[in-house]
Amino acid sequence: MAAVTSPADRPQPGLRERKKIKTRGAIRSATYALVAERGYDATTVEQIAERAEVSPSTVFRYFPTKEDIVVTDDWGPVVAQELRSRPPGESWADTLRHVMRTALDLSLAEEPEVTRLRTRLGVEVPAVRARMMESLAATGRLLREALAERSGLAPESLELRVFAMSVMGGLMEVSQYWAETGHRDDIRDLVDRALDVMEHGLPSGKP
Repeated sequence: MAAVTSPADRPQPGLRERKKIKTRGAIRSATYALVAERGYDATTVEQIAERAEVSPSTVFRYFPTKEDIVVTDDWGPVVAQELRSRPPGESWADTLRHVMRTALDLSLAEEPEVTRLRTRLGVEVPAVRARMMESLAATGRLLREALAERSGLAPESLELRVFAMSVMGGLMEVSQYWAETGHRDDIRDLVDRALDVMEHGLPSGKP
């Protein structure tokens, strides 16, 4: 299997791209800090720009909306890369368990507080939740493409569309449940439980 890589492990980009990555990171860091200090609604793009030492127009050049700053991350391509690296004969459930756990391990190792803040805002702020749904749809398309290569099905086939978005919808529910319960559980275990439901159906109710 190919080695697991985080965004920091990828080949180093050129100077111009490094400047963009630095600016993007500064904007995200400023946003998370301000939201933690003042709350989401009280944080303005002007304040974010001042904290990140850029202009408001620069903020909008990198992120069309304030919600985009909160929900955007770098893990979609990592998920797709990891999915493509799995053994061809592996069951889809085992593949997804590995891929999701890999992405979560990286995210929690690099940005644990940001991960928790993002999920909390997804519960508390309707605009953030709506943008998360749009972002999940984009990640779902990446998942479809990677699954198409493994399965031989067309990326636009109904079966792959339903499967990929079922996975994305399940992950959205995991995120909300995790935040609503105060992040008390290990989110990796919650993802495993969600995949169990997709693989085996609902568990039997108590008699």
